[in-house]
Amino acid sequence: MTTHPLSDPHLSAPSSPEGAGPALSAPAFSPLYQQIKSLILQGLQNGEWKPGDLIPSELELAARFRVSQGTVRKAIDELAADNLLVRRQGKGTFVATHAEQHIQYRFLRLHPDTGTLDSEGPASRQILACRRLRAPADITAPLGLRAGDALIQVSRVLSFHGVPTILEDLWLPGGPFKALTLDTLAQHQGPMYALFESQFGVRMVRAEEKIKAVSANAQAAQLLDVPEGTPLLSVERVAFTYNDAPMELRRGLYRTDRHHYRNELS
Repeated sequence: MTTHPLSDPHLSAPSSPEGAGPALSAPAFSPLYQQIKSLILQGLQNGEWKPGDLIPSELELAARFRVSQGTVRKAIDELAADNLLVRRQGKGTFVATHAEQHIQYRFLRLHPDTGTLDSEGPASRQILACRRLRAPADITAPLGLRAGDALIQVSRVLSFHGVPTILEDLWLPGGPFKALTLDTLAQHQGPMYALFESQFGVRMVRAEEKIKAVSANAQAAQLLDVPEGTPLLSVERVAFTYNDAPMELRRGLYRTDRHHYRNELS
């Protein structure tokens, strides 16, 4: 009988033979719903359910993993709180995707002083460059790579209502994104993270940022249409896919004369 790749009827670590190394499955003391969460996350990571897909119902997952529906519900609740799954009343639970309107700007914390990002409409994008290079350690280290490893660098300007607002450089691992080209970027009209999902099978699930104030140098001033020396917000972001694998380093310079950086703390 063929066993489904996510099936794990025991759901806890089996005892190891004497002299053998530690078991690789979840430890026995891990709460059952956390074990189910890990198994669902494994399915997401392996591409069994892709962004936008409807996942099986709680009853189906409960039967599959041989646990109660309540245990599955608690696991799904946590994955939804992590923005990995989205519940839709009367329709089911879906894999979250950056293509959805309400999460297009999930990692962008720059908000207009009046109104919302949604009310501003989609940003217009000017792609300045898309090049392949072997980057130094300060670029590769945040991505878990070695100095000299192949990377793709993308440079662009984002404008809102015709005003250039964000100048940013992105660095991506050369392997997963080897087919990314300037033409691909120019033809894509939606969010860049949606492009990564649909064409490269890479979904960014969380990010870490560092922020500081800087002054616009001559190049930034020209591209952002501000006087040289204008105060800008420098934001460095590392975005991660499943299993905490870093997949993008992004460094941006933000104008804040019409916008502000907004975050929610809890």
